Amino acid sequence: MDHKGSSSIESEGGGGAAAAGSVHIQISKLKSKFSDDGGETTSPTIFEPQNGSIGTKTSSTAAANELPPTTRPSIRAPEKKLTLFALRLAVLEKTASGLGTLGFIWATVVLLGGFAITLDKTDFWYITVILLIEGTRIFSRSRELEWQHQATWTITDVGISSFRAIKSSSNSFIRTIKSACSPVLPSRTGTQLQRRELSGEKTRPDRKIWTGQKLPTRTWTSSEVPLLPYAKWVFLSKNVSRVLYWLQIASAVACVTLSTMKLVHRNYGEVEKDQSDKRNRKAALIIFYSLALSEALLFLLEKAYWEYKVSFTRLLDSVNKDCELGDSGLVSIRRFFYDAYSRCINGSIFDGLKMDMVSFAMELLASSSPDEQLIGARILRKFSVNPRFSEDTLQKIGISLPVMERLVEMLNWKDIDEEEIRYSAAEIISKLSGRKQNSLRIAGIAGSMESISSLLHVSRSHSCACDEISEKRIIVDTENYGSWSFNHLGLQILKKLARDHDICGKIGNTKGLLPKIVDFTLAEERLLKHPTVTPSQIVTVKRSLQVLKMLASTAGTAGKQLRKEISEIVFTISYIRDILRHGGNQPELQILGIEILTSLAIEEDATERIGGTGGVLRVLFDIFFNDEIPESYCHVRSCAGEAIAMLALESKNTCQRILKLRINEDLVRALENPLLRVNAARILRNLCAYSGSDGFQKLKGLTAAAPIILEAIMKEENKLQEVMLGAGACIFKFMNSQDSRIMYERCGIREFDLAHRIFMVLKKYRHPSIKVPSIRRCAIEMAIWMMRDNNTNIRSFESLGIMEELDSVMETTSELENFNIFSGTVGLCRYKMAMDSLVGIAIQLLEEVKN
Repeated sequence: MDHKGSSSIESEGGGGAAAAGSVHIQISKLKSKFSDDGGETTSPTIFEPQNGSIGTKTSSTAAANELPPTTRPSIRAPEKKLTLFALRLAVLEKTASGLGTLGFIWATVVLLGGFAITLDKTDFWYITVILLIEGTRIFSRSRELEWQHQATWTITDVGISSFRAIKSSSNSFIRTIKSACSPVLPSRTGTQLQRRELSGEKTRPDRKIWTGQKLPTRTWTSSEVPLLPYAKWVFLSKNVSRVLYWLQIASAVACVTLSTMKLVHRNYGEVEKDQSDKRNRKAALIIFYSLALSEALLFLLEKAYWEYKVSFTRLLDSVNKDCELGDSGLVSIRRFFYDAYSRCINGSIFDGLKMDMVSFAMELLASSSPDEQLIGARILRKFSVNPRFSEDTLQKIGISLPVMERLVEMLNWKDIDEEEIRYSAAEIISKLSGRKQNSLRIAGIAGSMESISSLLHVSRSHSCACDEISEKRIIVDTENYGSWSFNHLGLQILKKLARDHDICGKIGNTKGLLPKIVDFTLAEERLLKHPTVTPSQIVTVKRSLQVLKMLASTAGTAGKQLRKEISEIVFTISYIRDILRHGGNQPELQILGIEILTSLAIEEDATERIGGTGGVLRVLFDIFFNDEIPESYCHVRSCAGEAIAMLALESKNTCQRILKLRINEDLVRALENPLLRVNAARILRNLCAYSGSDGFQKLKGLTAAAPIILEAIMKEENKLQEVMLGAGACIFKFMNSQDSRIMYERCGIREFDLAHRIFMVLKKYRHPSIKVPSIRRCAIEMAIWMMRDNNTNIRSFESLGIMEELDSVMETTSELENFNIFSGTVGLCRYKMAMDSLVGIAIQLLEEVKN
């Protein structure tokens, strides 16, 4: 049974105020967290309730939601240029095919069927050749699209590529000719993507930092289909599609030539007057040759339009640039175009218009082909991180549960060839987690937490005494997708998910996840003190501390269990102690570590573990009293004081450990420091209230703070007045009448003046205040101390009319005033004496004089 969480914690909402409020503290803004007005901190503290803290948006999502959905400017989808292009090509293609079909029917039914015997020999063979040519072209056309589509199933040999013929840097004339003759062929450039080959094993030099070994692979490039065992290069899909392409061009040109010749010369043979069966032969032939010419010309127009848009205006490059997909994005653009074109050709011409890049990528993600999965993952990752497209992209992904399940599944993939897919999936999940509804869906997927946990692989070498090894160990290389890149993304996902308290409970219930998070908080002295340390070397420690802080500040039963489990991990407190001891150059890390200790101290067992860990209390006091800390880092000292006050709250053992440190004089001096006096007063109050009778002699020395406290009560307002009243009510109990008289004389204050000040506090706060929830309680405690065994003070209070104010307090007493600390809107650590009982004691003292 813990004394600090003894109150019933029924509500899950509103907790984690500290977690949501200070995770993203910037060093340059630390000073703004501290107000010069009486030393009051403006940031949320555990000693006052916070409204709506859990709903506060963090900076990670603020940028994505800068504008409300109703005012967000609409952005035209760049890929619509491709779907419109595919539509126009399909119109030309289907028109040409329709004319071709009509011409074929005309030739077979009318000419060859009706006039085959009476046709001139040259016309017969012209028609036959044209039909054969057209048949060849139609066959080639249907099969060319098939082979071109097949060639887009892989990312093999694709660097900066286009449909147009690109000049090669090769000094081979043959390669240059082949490149110039290829209208739809990706070319090589200086930065090629890695070829995926069917091989037994291969060495990856860029992996030596992580593995340094050869890795067995089994890969197959689906586009490279060898039809024959010999001369395989001839039958590769890209080469076959090229042959079919030029075969169509040759067929169309031949058809145009033959048809034009016959239409120009019109040598269809003479028709005698008595040959009635040849009367319509000339008109029939003209119609046929016109149909054949029109079809061929439309086809050539289609090809010319294709080449103009692709090679001259560089449509694919333009769309790729607008989509901001990068060099490898041309593979995705090419595949998207062929899919849209295929739909327009095989179905309605409008089917391609229904396609968009996001839906297309989501379909590829569900494929069983690694190359298609990679293309889909790349598109979704690029669009998710792009401010122009992220809103719509994440919305589409978020409403598709199968896609989210697929992305979560990909987090478990460990194959080295699938690292980019896994990294892309992790980055997309990270972006999705920034929205509360999406985070709930992600957490609801079976095994999602285990999948996220798989990203947190700690590869810490025991021989890291060597600086060179240590430097390699903490490199974050997003190009090579090293293990630390996955660690960062895993922690970032957890950080976003942990904003919801229900999800925090799932994180805590995931086997082995909490120890992994704690393990990332290890920061060696060399890392913290190194003068040239880079942000990438600190980010892992920072994110793990942020996650721990949010988990430790969770409200409700889940929070209680999380704090217990976190504190039971044997490394948690010692790792935080090292950060506090050596992290002077990293105040953000120190603040996070201190806030974790503050939250853990809600539980009695955790308080004992923290106090019993050697050096924690000492290092907290060292930070609290350290005047050499720059003013811009002052919030670190304030947080340290709050943590100490929290650890001393209702903990006799911690109070006795603090007294053994012999810091009484320092605490008294801290009351005069505007930066420290609020938390110094809290610490003094707790020491006097919970040290027990064993520490009476040591506490006697704290009475030296009485004049400072009394003067602050008389002059200050708000938070500082509240904590000074609380400290005074406890410290003044150790003073006898002579000490009290000396105190009043030193300050030049009469007892009646103090009584009047207490009366004015109760008059001012007719109702409980969220900002100073204990001020009325502390004022009444002070009044009770003054009235005990002192009839003069009782009469002074009576003459001031304090009875009326006490009755008002009794009528307006709230649960808010019955708790020492709060987790959001949930009260923790209930006072031993209820507020109404305390008011009853004061009223009883006033009535005793009357009797």
